[in-house]
Amino acid sequence: MEVKIGVAESPRELLLTSNLSPDEVEALVADALKNPAGQLTLVDDKGKRFIIPAARVAYVEIGASDTRKVGFSVKN
Repeated sequence: MEVKIGVAESPRELLLTSNLSPDEVEALVADALKNPAGQLTLVDDKGKRFIIPAARVAYVEIGASDTRKVGFSVKN
């Protein structure tokens, strides 16, 4: 599943692919935002750990993975 995180005062967003369900990611974000002095910690599918101060989280977009099709299509 793909997760995009907007960081306040940053022109770029963080993009990661996670093995967590959308509900699990939403719960982690909600828990992190309850304490502005806390942090949001997510681990991607390759084991990289992302730690964002909760006060800097502008938005979180939770969506399905973008599956890439490989190969050629032949139309008759």
